[in-house]
Amino acid sequence: MSTLLEPFDYGFFRHAILVATLAGALCGLIGIYVVLRGMSYIGHGLSHAIFGGAVASYVLGVNVILGAGVWAFVSALMINKVSRRRTIGADAAIGTITTASFAVGLILVSTYRSFVVNFDALLFGNVLGVSQADVWLVAGVGVFAATVVFFGYRQLLFSTFDPEVAEVSGVNTGRADMLLAITLAAILASTMSVLGVTLIAAVLVIPPVTARLLTDSFSRMLWISVGVGTGSGFVGVYLSYYLDWASGPAVVVTSAAVFAVAYLVSSFRRRLPATVVDAHVG
Repeated sequence: MSTLLEPFDYGFFRHAILVATLAGALCGLIGIYVVLRGMSYIGHGLSHAIFGGAVASYVLGVNVILGAGVWAFVSALMINKVSRRRTIGADAAIGTITTASFAVGLILVSTYRSFVVNFDALLFGNVLGVSQADVWLVAGVGVFAATVVFFGYRQLLFSTFDPEVAEVSGVNTGRADMLLAITLAAILASTMSVLGVTLIAAVLVIPPVTARLLTDSFSRMLWISVGVGTGSGFVGVYLSYYLDWASGPAVVVTSAAVFAVAYLVSSFRRRLPATVVDAHVG
């Protein structure tokens, strides 16, 4: 037992596993809306865009987390603006804006070589770099995200499944999209130190996709996604201590393993006769 609890003797590990658990829950919560809106690619793109914002913020002497979050939000607005033009699709807008931002970050890293910040850790995640301040930051973002979902549940749900009808019915879909973009930017910026910007998108997408395999109910999907994200964050960082893996990849591999199990379960259920499934559910 003492061996299993050994990692918790270290403050950095306690901070890291707490942040990863909260980050997994946050990604699972907001990821549902991202996936159901068909925006999985924007999560992937913005996670790369914030790297450019983080590096540029450091060069300009601005707080790295704040700069990354602001740039993610600005990138989301630019993507939305560009994709509204009929001649340019959303996927093309995402690919152009976010990869350009990522490239700017790489250019700055190669140009300014006297960095105190380890940007490799931002790319792949690093449990050693997690502090008490990071815990409070992610916790604060978590409260904000939960508040947005709680008070905007119906508006977000309506605009996710049928935005045209929602607009006609009086739902301010523009405001709902803005809130979602702000929340997504805050989550990406606050969790990049543990998950890494190249892997946040996976944690944002895998839990909701896993939940989608297991249920058609939106409310249950939401809880399952949060549960998968929370468990993957905790288990992933815990395993990274013993396996000597970077924390981000460990969390993603854990999420992928849960997805594989869910996929097998859903495949097995589809092969069962309908009467057997109905009897089991009943």
